[in-house]
This record gives sequence, structure tokens and C-alpha cells, in this order.
Amino acid sequence: MAFFDELTKKARDVAAVAADKAKDAAELTKLSVAIAGEQREIDKNYRIIGEWFVNEYEGEIPDAVRDMVEAVNASKAKIAEMEAAKEATKDEPVAEVVTAEKTCPICGAKADSKFCPQCGAPMGE
Repeated sequence: MAFFDELTKKARDVAAVAADKAKDAAELTKLSVAIAGEQREIDKNYRIIGEWFVNEYEGEIPDAVRDMVEAVNASKAKIAEMEAAKEATKDEPVAEVVTAEKTCPICGAKADSKFCPQCGAPMGE
């Protein structure tokens, strides 16, 4: 019985170590998620600062950021074009897909597949 007692003790020790590692992994994951959340907040605030700056100093954009502001404006224009194209596409009728329905040579069922859904026979050409 000593063998089983020792085996049980070792199993408990391994389970305890695994539980500790799982807790550590969970804590690391929580910290990583929290860090990512804070980074998103920083990015959002920088974006707001940039938008404010561009709007506030519209005619007086420094040369250092002029290219970036022009790239942003070009992207906004492209987005507007794509939105317009998307709206125009909504108004166009959708073409119907025509499928060739075949008749099963065995049971007579009609389907557009390679095999009959009723009896499983090949539908032919």
C-alpha cells in the first residue's frame, strides 16, 4: 500500500504544480489584456490629439506632418468613393444563378448535384 500512497502523493504534487502554473498563466494573460487595453487608450488619445491639431491648424499645417495629413485626406476621399460605390451597388439588381437540374436515372428524383439525394446514384452528365 505504500506504493499507492506514494503514487497518490506524487500525483497531488504534480497537480499542485500544474494548478500554480495555470494561475500564473491566467495572471499573465490578464496583465497582457490590461496592457493591450491601455495601449488602445493611448492610441485613441493620440488619434484625438491629431484630429484636433489638424482641425485647429488647418491652414497652418507644419511641413513635418503635411505629408501625413495629405495621406489621411486622400484616404478619406477614397473611403467616400467606396461608400458611394457601395450604395450604387445596392441599387443594382442581383443576377440570379441558373442551375441545371438533372433527373436521376434510377429513381427519377430531380436535383442539381452529382449524386441523387434520394438514392445516391450518380446523376450523370
